[in-house]
Amino acid sequence: MRVSVLFTFAGIPVLAAAQRPVPAVPPPLHVQVDSAHHRVLITGGPYRVPVSPEMSGMMMDMPAIPVQRFAFPMDGWLQGFRVDLFDDHGHELSHRLVHHLIMVNFSRRQFIYPALERLLGIAEESDTGDVRVPRTIGVPMRAGQELGVYATWHNDSGPEIPVAYWRIVMYMANPRLRPRPIDVLPAYMDVNIQTNPEENRFNVPPGHFEIGYEFSPPLSGHLLVVTGHLHDYGTLVKLVDAATGKTLVQVNAKRDSLGRVLSIPRKLLAIRGEGLSLTAGHRYRVVGVFDNPTRDTAYGAMAHMVGLFAPNHYREWPALDSADLYYHRDLVDLLTNGATDSVIVGVGVGVPTPVRRR
Repeated sequence: MRVSVLFTFAGIPVLAAAQRPVPAVPPPLHVQVDSAHHRVLITGGPYRVPVSPEMSGMMMDMPAIPVQRFAFPMDGWLQGFRVDLFDDHGHELSHRLVHHLIMVNFSRRQFIYPALERLLGIAEESDTGDVRVPRTIGVPMRAGQELGVYATWHNDSGPEIPVAYWRIVMYMANPRLRPRPIDVLPAYMDVNIQTNPEENRFNVPPGHFEIGYEFSPPLSGHLLVVTGHLHDYGTLVKLVDAATGKTLVQVNAKRDSLGRVLSIPRKLLAIRGEGLSLTAGHRYRVVGVFDNPTRDTAYGAMAHMVGLFAPNHYREWPALDSADLYYHRDLVDLLTNGATDSVIVGVGVGVPTPVRRR
């Protein structure tokens, strides 16, 4: 059952969903700056990862890590990242143990929605390994920006993992790089977000099914790279010109014989040229396509496209509006999941080093 709770934030009442108990406060994050290799390492854990219960359709009932906040330690440009999962012996764990792991930026707004920026993340169907961008571009970061990390485990194959860690390795541009990188920012486009950032799930009936959301960008620029996130039975996610119906870009899911999503590739759009041009005020539609081969409705599905957007004028990027109800709903939803800001700066005693497989 879903229970609505009324919160007051900065004097404004906000409805938030108390749909799960507040998780226990996790151990502190470990934040380390590796200046020699131009990296920032964020390590979380240890966590216990129980076996996930069987789910009807796609309903989510999985253990979550509350938002763990920290201040970013340096100025520069983010040019890539990698997420490692490992046990207390440093042995690598499968990325399919996490449904998602997301880093949120409390200091900057999203591209389409007046919500907090999701800076980076992985999902269980994400390609593993390094995610890198060319040296000519980067996401601008500033020392003191308030960031946070949250995750949801999905251990559907067992056994229970008594001790698990995650580590986010953030690759920063060489500060001596000239000319400086072109500013790019994350672009998140969800097929089912309307006026409430919590309500982006939907049901997928048997057979072919499509769902989409129309939007207008607040400023012009170019999409440089895209990928997606789809739940099982998803076949693709695409961006369409709403005026003409023309598909501008799509990414297709790799699925098994039962329709389960195994992976979704990244598509580079600026190998030759400036990338996919988006115009402020023009109507676009992001569409998720599903093919449910069963006789049952699948519940709690998601679909979205994410990428990097190079605005024509970075200084015109819309600012967070503290009076916006959508922003408050997003913020309160994050905080009611048990936010914590406990952080240890440095390597941290007792955190194992992940063993990289060759």
